[in-house]
Amino acid sequence: MNVADPIRVLVVDDHAVVRRGVIAYLEALEDVEVADEAGDGQEALDLLSRAAAHGELPDVVLMDLQMPGMDGVTATGEVLRRFPGLKVVILTSFGESERVHAALESGASGYLLKDARPAEVDAALRAAVRDEVFLDAAVTRRLTQEMRAPRTGLGVLTAREKEVLILIAEGRSNKDIAKHLVISERTARTHVSHLLTKMGLSSRTQAALMAVKEGLVQPR
Repeated sequence: MNVADPIRVLVVDDHAVVRRGVIAYLEALEDVEVADEAGDGQEALDLLSRAAAHGELPDVVLMDLQMPGMDGVTATGEVLRRFPGLKVVILTSFGESERVHAALESGASGYLLKDARPAEVDAALRAAVRDEVFLDAAVTRRLTQEMRAPRTGLGVLTAREKEVLILIAEGRSNKDIAKHLVISERTARTHVSHLLTKMGLSSRTQAALMAVKEGLVQPR
């Protein structure tokens, strides 16, 4: 995606009123375009398949979790399996923390409360397309209280990998990490991959949550 291109978003939620509210938020943001909307996971996958056939995939999917039929957790995994270039940002409520954990394990890039302010929605979308992490502070506190300890712990990380972990939790992309540490982007990617493997985690967002839980950074 070029800098000048709008961020194209597919909104997925089974409640029409919620969808209309989210779409109204998005339409008020500069450089954001609503690509389409869907009422459940299967409809979202069908829309994405048709969009892919025409070379018109969106950049980000805003995904509700609790939906009839194919729920948001299953849909997130399927979206990222079939369309690995897409980003999924979860729309959640405080009662869905277990589902949020499952969605993050499926590869979701971040999460927002359904009553998030427009600025937070904007920040989450922009973080996703830059391959960065957006952590809603209120949800993060809940998630870190429930998060299981990593299988190996922070002690297995090198000093450099801990630096990289902190930068991930600050929302830095691989490019930003490389610039900050004066290393190549390829080396930054390698550090990220190694620390995820060592800690038994599957995504940057999970790593950022663990950094918050371990007190390396504070939730924003």
